[in-house]
Amino acid sequence: MRVTPLLFFFFSWIFLSCQATFPTDSRWQVYPGGQGVGAGKRVVFLAGDEEYRSEEALPMLARLLSKHHGFSCAVLFSQNPITGEINPDESTHMPGMHLIANADLVVMQLRFREFSDKDMSVLMQYVESGKPLIGIRTSTHPFNYKKNAESPFAKWSWRSAGPPGGFGKEIFGETWVAHHGHHGKEATRGIPHPENADHPILRGVTDVFGTTDVYAIRSLPEDATILLHGSVRDGMTSDAPAVEGPKNQPMHPVAWTRKRPLGNGMIQRIVMTTMGAAQDWSSRDLRRLFMNSTAWCLDLERGIPEDGLKATMFGLWNPSAFGFGGFQPKKMPHSQ
Repeated sequence: MRVTPLLFFFFSWIFLSCQATFPTDSRWQVYPGGQGVGAGKRVVFLAGDEEYRSEEALPMLARLLSKHHGFSCAVLFSQNPITGEINPDESTHMPGMHLIANADLVVMQLRFREFSDKDMSVLMQYVESGKPLIGIRTSTHPFNYKKNAESPFAKWSWRSAGPPGGFGKEIFGETWVAHHGHHGKEATRGIPHPENADHPILRGVTDVFGTTDVYAIRSLPEDATILLHGSVRDGMTSDAPAVEGPKNQPMHPVAWTRKRPLGNGMIQRIVMTTMGAAQDWSSRDLRRLFMNSTAWCLDLERGIPEDGLKATMFGLWNPSAFGFGGFQPKKMPHSQ
């Protein structure tokens, strides 16, 4: 049989789609791949923070990547090790970490986790391979080893001296410093950096608003490119004016990229945003920034149109407010 270019494309797409499928399991949630800029690419999401409802937001982002852009996605959750229920307060148990080994991209929203040496080994092998990463909100301080301070991975704790600032500072560019805006009272508007307005990630991104406050940033690495600055707003609504005074003079970065050198000629693509409470993702342009970031991380920016990748919401979306102890009880991973 003569294989025409059209048939070759069709069979190649079928092969890539099959290869990109994650195994299904009740301990995590899978969204299958399909057609689009992300066809054949696998993304693993790590939802593990107690405050900003990553267990609600990351499944929604995975659904959009899957439905709109063809990425195959698996979402892992912090869970009660006995019941299997999602429990963000459980800092040591996140089933499915082995899936990272076959991922093309890892998206993290972690806060003060203390994973087993086995799970951390998988994650760090991925990081050291030079594959891309996206960090959200508390991923500036994802790890804090208190129970197992002798672990070889304790050096990645947020207060580590070697490397300084642990995983957050070494990989994403900054560790936890402080709330710059007034937490729970001053929201954030994302302002595109004028010198980087033509960056592929900012295509179609003009109106970003979130109820989380701006995080303080002391410094970013030389290889960082600032995408958005955070304008501290005098209130929690999208029409609140900018706060007057030194909080916005200068504004602090809330989204940036890194082209992190690995010392072997490889460059690792990284995107970090300190926005990202579940409510923040009600902002279409923040979702679009994430969609564009996913493509950019995987060197697929040629597939990002001038008005950005589609980020239209579908299905029920009623995010919980951020705050400790506010997660929805008795939720199972496969029901997300």
